Order: sequence, then C-alpha cells, then structure tokens
Amino acid sequence: MARAVAEIAFTPLVRARQTEEGSREAYLPFDAADMGADDRLTDREAAFISERDGFYQATVSETGWPYVQFRGGPAGFLKVLDDKTLAFADFRGNRQYISSGNLAGNERVSLILMDYPNRRRLKIWARAREVAAKKDPDLIKRLATPGYRGLPERAVILSIEAFDWNCPQHIPQRFTLDELEPSLAALRGRIDALERENAELKAFLKR
Repeated sequence: MARAVAEIAFTPLVRARQTEEGSREAYLPFDAADMGADDRLTDREAAFISERDGFYQATVSETGWPYVQFRGGPAGFLKVLDDKTLAFADFRGNRQYISSGNLAGNERVSLILMDYPNRRRLKIWARAREVAAKKDPDLIKRLATPGYRGLPERAVILSIEAFDWNCPQHIPQRFTLDELEPSLAALRGRIDALERENAELKAFLKR
C-alpha cells in the first residue's frame, strides 16, 4: 500500500475510525509515501491479471447504493493495455445493465481479483468508460478471446487510480476443476493401476 490508495480509501471518517481502533499511527507513513508507487502496474500485477478468469466489480448508483457484480470470462479476458489501463469486452448477459447504468452517472469503479488456490487478492480503484462495439470494432477484436461464445456488446476501459495487494490471512483456499485436474489425473492413473493389479491377483488366485 502507498499514497495513492491512502488518498482514495482513507477518507476522514475512515481515518477517524482508525484512530478509535488504534491503527491510525501504523498507516501514517502511507500518507507521505511517494505518489505513483501503487498507481502503475508492474510485471507482477500484469501477470496476475492475465491469469484471472473473473473479478468482482463495484459501481455506485445515482441514489448512492453500491452494486457488486462478478464479471467472468476465459482466463485473461481482462487485458492490460498499458501500466495505467485495463480493458475487457463486456459480454451480453441478463440485460439488466445495472453496472452500465451506474457508470453513466459515476465513472468510479473498484475491482477485486482473487487467486484462491494461492490465497492472493488484488484490489484496484479505477475510472471506467464504455465504448459501444459498433463504434470501435477494432478495439472489440483486440479484446475478444477466439472461440469464446460470449457476444461483446461494448468495451470497458479502466484507467487505474490505485491498487493494493491484500494479506492472505482470511482468504480460503478454493480450487476449480481445471486447477484440480492434474492431481485428479494422477489419482485416476493410480486407481487404474491398482485395479489392474487387483484383477491380475484375482486371476492368479483362480488358477
């Protein structure tokens, strides 16, 4: 964490609560940290983002209510365009357009990207703008994943304001079927070998 995160996340009320809870002093160094240390992606963040197949996105409505949505797609569908810019193809879903409508009134978004097997979490604060697919087909083509069935309606461009890595203390370990497949394949191989060995032993005893 550095100054960019502190300026966005540590509002006066947050700082007051930190004071009440006794943690304000621990975060004072971040108020004076060098600006820019956490608003430009490095190779570490780019690699992490390229491996994700989904993220949680928060927007805020004009009535002040937050809305959190899970955005999923093939691994790497959230693209790193440069060290300050992310983008993804927004695929057609249930057509409620809550996130899209919220962005029309407030461009601020917050993302949480999870790596459950390795208990890693990346938080990103950004400003979002939408580009209709018909207005920039070249951009949509750049963001598309060949063979993926989703129909992109627009591109969402995210200009990064800050990001922060969280500690893994309370992140549960969870695995997808694809992540478990190497271990499952090894177990299936072992079971097949044991079944063949068992069959051979049965055949031998019948002689």
